[in-house]
Order: sequence, then C-alpha cells, then structure tokens
Amino acid sequence: MSIHDIIEGKKQWRAHLARVKALPPDYRIVYKEMQKYLFKVGPVDLPDGPLLPGIVDFFEEGVAAGKGVVELIGTDVAAFCDGLIEGSPTYADLYQESLSEKPGTAER
Repeated sequence: MSIHDIIEGKKQWRAHLARVKALPPDYRIVYKEMQKYLFKVGPVDLPDGPLLPGIVDFFEEGVAAGKGVVELIGTDVAAFCDGLIEGSPTYADLYQESLSEKPGTAER
C-alpha cells in the first residue's frame, strides 16, 4: 500500500463520515450502533467494502422518503446487521477455520 492509497482512503473515509453527520440525529445514533456492531463481528471486507456506504445510501433514501429509522430497520439493530452480513466471511469464521485445520498443515 502506497502513501497515495493511504491518503485516498482517508479522504474517502472523511467524505463518508460527512455523509453520516448530515443524517438526522436518530439515524446517526443507529448508524453508529450498527458500525460498532459490524466492526466487532462484521465481514472481513468491511473497511474497504460497500456495506457501510450502502447503509448510508439506504438511510439517505429513508430520510428523503420521510420515514423514521425504526420503520426502515426495525427495533433490533443486531438482527438487521446479521441479515446484512449473512453469507459473508467474518473474522470469527476465519478463526474457526484456523482452529479446525490439522496441526502442521497451515500454509506458509
């Protein structure tokens, strides 16, 4: 990874955070809870993947339609997040795979 890639990544992340800050307060609170949950259990490609920007897109559409955040995702944030990452490899999956490998067979 070059310096240019790091700088570009930071610019993209700051732009993403600016979009989150533009959301109404109830959406922001739910987004931050979703982000915390996904960073704990989320997919391996979360930092560079389309999931977090997709959530902001979804929330922006909800705001434009005049819907509340609870109308969009329901009352169980964790269940909604689990539905989003269903089928995606997570760090927990990778850990379980590493435990199931026979000793001495790990790739070098």
